[in-house]
Amino acid sequence: MNLACWLARSGTLNATSPALLLGGHVLADYRTFARRAAAIGHGLAGHHGVRPGDRVAILAKNCTEYLEALWGIWFAGAVAVPVNAKLHAREASWIIENAEASLVFVTEALGSALAPHLPQCCKAVVDLHAHDFEALRSFDPLAGPVGRAADDLAWLFYTSGTTGKPKGVTITHGNLHAMAFAYLADVDTVTAADAALYAAPMSHGAGLYCIQHVLKAARHAVPESGGFEADEIFRDAAALGSVHMFAAPTMVRRLVDAAKVSGANGEGLRTIVYGGGPMYLADIVEAVDVLGNRFCQIYGQGESPMTITALPRASVSDRAHPRWRERLASVGTAQSCVELRIGDADGRPLAAGESGEIMVRGTPVMAGYWRNPQATAAALQDGWLKTGDVGSLDEDGYLTLKDRSKDVIISGGTNIYPREVEEALLTHPAVREVSVIGAPDAEWGEAVVAFVVLSPGADPGVPALDQHCLQQIARFKRPKVWRFVAELPKNNYGKVLKTELRTLLEREGEIR
Repeated sequence: MNLACWLARSGTLNATSPALLLGGHVLADYRTFARRAAAIGHGLAGHHGVRPGDRVAILAKNCTEYLEALWGIWFAGAVAVPVNAKLHAREASWIIENAEASLVFVTEALGSALAPHLPQCCKAVVDLHAHDFEALRSFDPLAGPVGRAADDLAWLFYTSGTTGKPKGVTITHGNLHAMAFAYLADVDTVTAADAALYAAPMSHGAGLYCIQHVLKAARHAVPESGGFEADEIFRDAAALGSVHMFAAPTMVRRLVDAAKVSGANGEGLRTIVYGGGPMYLADIVEAVDVLGNRFCQIYGQGESPMTITALPRASVSDRAHPRWRERLASVGTAQSCVELRIGDADGRPLAAGESGEIMVRGTPVMAGYWRNPQATAAALQDGWLKTGDVGSLDEDGYLTLKDRSKDVIISGGTNIYPREVEEALLTHPAVREVSVIGAPDAEWGEAVVAFVVLSPGADPGVPALDQHCLQQIARFKRPKVWRFVAELPKNNYGKVLKTELRTLLEREGEIR
């Protein structure tokens, strides 16, 4: 079934319910939202020749029109190709060309930057805030979404490409149905009284979470800034009420810091789902202390979007369980739609407590990589997705992430997980952020390097931090090299770019 059937349904059954909002201002009800998406679908097919299965890219900042375009693409039976708005125009062009997208929706500045690099396959560029988009909205609406099967492609998502060119992850309508149902079963409820607030990029998981909110005819609000501003989020949440939002761990950290300064208590924020990177134990403990019982955690990948494990709010806020710290340091248990295992180098299952590669199988797992059979064969083994992440399962099924397999440091023949060192350092009051990587070492193979962002006004010195580590972790895991930086390099989803940290060490001569 085409995902757009859910919007058509909400447009009929919840016609006058508010749907699209800019800040607190209602721009469209569900009847209007559904009609616009159906009209865009007709315009894509009738005017631009987009056929079912064709790819249509979106290179845009967050805005309500993004949602109209996305659902219009699905109404036409086409495939949405969300492009990270922070990419260089050449990188965006490569994705559009690889996907063979015939049309791209843009916002003005991004469209201007893309124009000199537009690939030949792309015959049209439609600015979401210009006449061409308004013309699409003016077409007669399609009578209904174009029929699609569960295994038909819906979302072609390109990975970050940290180890080479990005790979296109093929996500089907069935994959996204499973994601939406798993959210409702394992993460949180959604009702028509709720509001999804889009402060994280719509090109990633935050955008996908619109699906279950459309299904339940909830509101969709974009901050007037179009992005993440902590004080604005507190204002919008208080005005909107019953707000759900997805936030990377760095965003949660900024919300907590802002609340401590302003005295905000999170009024109106019903649920903050965090994921997309490591959430350290000290940070989530403080987040609950400051903002209360509002947090749920998910773990997923583009290849199994938002759907590997979940840690619901009851587990995040529970302090009575004798192992609450261990569980809070985990990423929860397998979501209802997947099986989970820890595999050895050959994919064979390991026992509880053993560390190995996290593997997942189930209805939300990708069909494969776009026109890349070699990468597909490497990632999928007998239906199991090999995530490239290292972790362990306890006897109750709670999954603890160790690190990306490529980030594990091997020093003196012993594995050191950077996250463990980072967790230890973050318990020091002077440490605001930290990222740990390995650097080649002639004696030990690799040495532990810590990049540290200090809290304002703090200057504890290396000996104090070194002693702090000795009180928390084994001596051999302590950083051998320290770098104090003003900020850590991150992508627009809040993930620390360890590749850039390695490049910095190379320039400084630490890596040869």
